[in-house]
Formats: sequence, C-alpha cells, structure tokens
Amino acid sequence: MARILMIVSAADHVRLTDGTDHPTGFWAEEVAASHRVLAEAGHQVEIATPAGQRPTVDPISLDERGGVDPAEGAKFAEYLQGLDLSAPLKLSGVSADDYDAFYLPGGHGPMTDLVDDADLGTLLNDADARGKTIAALCHGLAALLSARGEDGSFTFAGRSMTSFSDEEERQGGLGDKSPFFVETRLREQGAIVTPAAAWSSEVVVDGNLVTGQNPQSSVATAERVLELLKAA
Repeated sequence: MARILMIVSAADHVRLTDGTDHPTGFWAEEVAASHRVLAEAGHQVEIATPAGQRPTVDPISLDERGGVDPAEGAKFAEYLQGLDLSAPLKLSGVSADDYDAFYLPGGHGPMTDLVDDADLGTLLNDADARGKTIAALCHGLAALLSARGEDGSFTFAGRSMTSFSDEEERQGGLGDKSPFFVETRLREQGAIVTPAAAWSSEVVVDGNLVTGQNPQSSVATAERVLELLKAA
C-alpha cells in the first residue's frame, strides 16, 4: 500500500484582471474521481492544504454551470461528503519522506494560493529530487510553478506535460479575465506543454511527472499514477 498526499487549494476566490474576485475552489470531479481511483486501489490518500484550512468546492463544478451533468455532480458531492475535509493536514507540516506520491487537483483555486506557496515549492523540489511520483491535473499544474531552484529557475523546465489549455480557458473558463493562462505561463517558464484537443482526456508522463489536461482526464491521470506506483 502506498501513501499518497493530495494537495488541495484552500482558496475560495480568484482575483480577475478587472480587479474583481470570482468565487472558486477545487473542482469536484478532479478531487472525487481521482481520490476514488487511488483509494479503491488500496492506497492511503491523505489531504493537505495551506495552513490546514478546509478547502472549498467550486459550486459550478457540481452542476450545469460548469458543464457537469447534475446526476454526475450529485455523485461527486456524495463522494466528497464521505471525505473528512474539515481538518486537512497543514502543508507546512508534511515531508516528502512520508509519501510515495503527490497529487495536485485543480479548479481555479491553485492559481491563488498554491502557485507561489513556499512550503509546496520545497516539498515538490524534495519529492522530485527523490524521484517520487508527482501528479498535477488541469489548473493544478499552476501549483507546479511554486517549485523553484536556488537561482529562481522553474524546477520542471524542460519537462513534457499537458495542462488546461489556453483554448479551454477561453471556451469554458475565465477567458481574458483569467489572472494568467496556465498553458502559457508554464511554457514561458520553460516547460514543454502539448495539450490535446479541447475537453478531450489527455495524460502526459515524463519520468516521475504525470500531468492531466482537464476534468475529463481525472480518472486517466489517477490510473497513470497507479501504474508508476506499481512499477516502483
């Protein structure tokens, strides 16, 4: 049995380019579907947030406003209710030594509180140096940007990955009001980003790094993590 740390944003809003705050949080499917795949495989999945704050589910990730079938949204909500999200671990108190894999789901929340979280950056640097599995999904890839070398360079520069694409952000995200476009920002920092067609399931594996493009990629991303853990 592996021990997996799911690192979830605790942000409940994102600041848009027009200066307004947009309600957000984590995306229900990305946490619920990913957690289910990992847990049903017999692995221990623990949840951490910055400062151990209770995470907020983005309300539109549960219904038609987010392009989610209401019946599916109800299933995600029911699964999330079965998780104890009231007292997650504090991100500052966890160690790469204690886990076999690290999983970063999205929602726009990570663009607010994980993108430059120093504790997360230290954790990801340590985990990557040890060759431990690191998975990021959709906007969760913004959290990878927290990982920097001593010279300020992006730890995952030169690595192949996918992410929530600029096209998807414009079609069904925050559009030009987004504080930044994840695909573009990653590429600017030196990552090799190759998204697939908008809203298709896509997973890219580069060594110990697993990245999924969007909510539709949640199950496939978790399954690739299982494959790496089995091969380890």
